Amino acid sequence: MKIALIGGSGFIGTELMPILLDERHEVIIGDIAPSQKFPNQRVEADLLDKESLRQVCQGCDTIINLAAVHHDNVRPISRYHDVNVKGSQNLCDVAQELGIENIVFTSSVAVYGFQPGEPDEDTPHKPFNPYGKTKSEAEDVYLLWQRHAPNKRALTIIRPTVVFGPNNRGNVYNLLRQIASGAFVMIGDGKNKKSMCYVGNVASFIKYSLGFGTGVHVYNYVDKPDFTMNELVKQVRETLGKGKGVGIRLPYWAGYSAGACFDALSKITGKTFPVSRIRIEKFCANTVFNADKAHSSGFNAPTNLQHALSATLEHEFGEGKQ
Repeated sequence: MKIALIGGSGFIGTELMPILLDERHEVIIGDIAPSQKFPNQRVEADLLDKESLRQVCQGCDTIINLAAVHHDNVRPISRYHDVNVKGSQNLCDVAQELGIENIVFTSSVAVYGFQPGEPDEDTPHKPFNPYGKTKSEAEDVYLLWQRHAPNKRALTIIRPTVVFGPNNRGNVYNLLRQIASGAFVMIGDGKNKKSMCYVGNVASFIKYSLGFGTGVHVYNYVDKPDFTMNELVKQVRETLGKGKGVGIRLPYWAGYSAGACFDALSKITGKTFPVSRIRIEKFCANTVFNADKAHSSGFNAPTNLQHALSATLEHEFGEGKQ
């Protein structure tokens, strides 16, 4: 199979590439960023430039789209829509032109927002931020593409929860780094649960999804069991030798007020700070998602969540590491 891996220079793409190559697939990375590990397979491509997408996708059987604008502080806000929605439309247009009938799209559980319980794939979308809103709109773009030829086209939409692993510099890494440095302060009672997933397992599930047939296939992806924030912080502190328990704790109102102060300071100075209201809200929210459908599909995650967390801590903060 010849695959166009859009956004393949990033965290998940770098993990997915060797898995696809081991399966004897021919893979071309299309990305605006260089690939540190696979420079010879990377071609410069931008979701906003159809011609560059044509060059990457020419002759391919399948498109996997990992590319997205996802950080909390992207400006202008319109960039979320430009890349996540318009970019998806461009990709679907190119697939239509080239006769490509299989697309795998990595969406996000952000489409559900902060809903109670454990949202599954049938839960209505109620995104709370521009990222989640534009991911939901992008899904509609791909669904419309598939409906134009439902008996020929295969569409897989994968909604991972927060992804972590070695060399990632996202929210989980920031939390682990704060704990490792001794600068971490627990906000709230810590009883809220967090669904997480390991990058190697997500990549393996994407590869697994290439075997799905014609039609629409939608999956949440989460590695179980879910941690409470108290459990997660305690395990990390103990693994890193930072003591037992969660350490210093502040009530939610105090943390939220601090986030508001940093937001105001960010507007005045134009600088980005690691503390904000939205990050405090995310940290204290109960974000748990149902992934029974993925784990009952026949897929077996190669790495246990506990082992994945320990391996990540060792890689990033083990003996001799800064």
